[in-house]
Amino acid sequence: MDACNTNLSRNALRKSFLLTYDRMRRYKGEWHLERRLLFPAYVLLESENEERLLRELKEFKKISESESCVVRINPEEEKFLKALYGNECHLKMSRGILFKGTTQITEGPLKGMENRICKVDRHKRLAHIRTVIGMGVGEFRYVLAGLEITEKLE
Repeated sequence: MDACNTNLSRNALRKSFLLTYDRMRRYKGEWHLERRLLFPAYVLLESENEERLLRELKEFKKISESESCVVRINPEEEKFLKALYGNECHLKMSRGILFKGTTQITEGPLKGMENRICKVDRHKRLAHIRTVIGMGVGEFRYVLAGLEITEKLE
C-alpha cells in the first residue's frame, strides 16, 4: 500500500486501502476485540483513470510482476462493499439476536443485511456473509464479519 501511494501518480491513483473488520477472540480468560484484514493478500486501489493506473502499475515492477495480480472489482462487488463499509475501510462489530432461528441485527453495519448472513458462529462471534466478490456468475464467496449474538428468543 505504501509503495502504491509513493510510486503512483495522483492522476492514476485516488486512494489505496486495506479492508479490516473487528472480531472478538477469547484468550487468557477474557474476550478481546481484534482488528483483522478482510482480504489479507489484497490492497484495494481506487482510480478514476483505470488505463493510466494499469500503465503505471506495469511500469512499477515492484508492485506488479505480472498483470494477473491486478483484479478488477465489478460494479456489483463495489456496491456490496460500499453498502457494507460505507466510507470507512473498517467494519465494526455488529450485535443481534436470534429470534425463532432467524438472525436479526440490532446494531452495527450488518443491520439490514440479514438476508446475506449464511452462517453465524456464536462461539467465535463471527458471521459468514455471502458475496460474489472475485467469483463468476452464480458463484458465491463468504467474507467474515464480527457479530455478537446477545439473546436467543423462541
